Amino acid sequence: MRVFKGFSEAGNFINPVVTTGSFDGVHIGHKAIINRLKKLAEQYKGETVLITFHPHPRKILYPDTEGKNLRLITTLEEKLYLLEKAGVDNVIVAGFTTEFAKTTSEQFVKDYLKGIIGARVVVVGFNHHFGWRKKGDFNYLLGLAKKYGFDAEEIPEKEIQHETVSSTRIRNALSEGYIQRANAYLDDYFMIISEVTSTDALNHTGFSFLEVNSHHEEDKLLPPCGIYAISAICKDITTRGMLLITCDNDLKIRILLHPFGEKKNIEHQKIRILFHKRIADESCLKENKSLKKILNRAFEEINELIF
Repeated sequence: MRVFKGFSEAGNFINPVVTTGSFDGVHIGHKAIINRLKKLAEQYKGETVLITFHPHPRKILYPDTEGKNLRLITTLEEKLYLLEKAGVDNVIVAGFTTEFAKTTSEQFVKDYLKGIIGARVVVVGFNHHFGWRKKGDFNYLLGLAKKYGFDAEEIPEKEIQHETVSSTRIRNALSEGYIQRANAYLDDYFMIISEVTSTDALNHTGFSFLEVNSHHEEDKLLPPCGIYAISAICKDITTRGMLLITCDNDLKIRILLHPFGEKKNIEHQKIRILFHKRIADESCLKENKSLKKILNRAFEEINELIF
């Protein structure tokens, strides 16, 4: 998958089939769009081009309201990983600024979709809006398609969950610790891509934990504090494990990983953590006197899970 850092780097696409959006989480609704994109690219003997934005538009458009405390399901790195996994050929990461936000619907189509990318087909999800103050809708896009010489297609409502609703459901599920529900919406595992340090923690419990960097992107949504059943993937190494998310009195988040397999090969390495199930909530972590027993029970439960 080719990744372009902005429109200035993009170009030289063959019969590009294009879509655009935030694609936070690359969830099941997004995948319906991507799958259609891929089928059309095959039909037109072209390639798929997905435009996404960074930072998230709400962060720029509504910094004091709905964008202020918005936490994202995926960091940019995680999003790109999932888009490549979904089979997208090209991704343009467009910087979203207050100036860019003032681009009119027609200007966006004329200058970017047709002018820079040379769109052969533009695919949008149900009820998609674009351009300054979201004035552009699918009917408007159809008119511009005729004017500028490309095809346009909308994914019907019955085939796709509305992105805002679906992303909100995922965020709510994760915030409440309902990992399996979130995974169902994602049609994949909720994950964290980060780095592991060699710092051992909680050795007094009989379990040796490695610390995972929890500050790799401040807008990343993390599940609530507790104990989780996870898979840890580092290069060609995959192991199941136990993950602790803790929070001290200063609200400092710590992510502690106990891999069930060999841990030396993942120290100081980038790692992908896949969440399977929440085993215990935050209250268990505060019971210092019985923490060892709680971790032992969690260890046994995770070992009995099939994943």
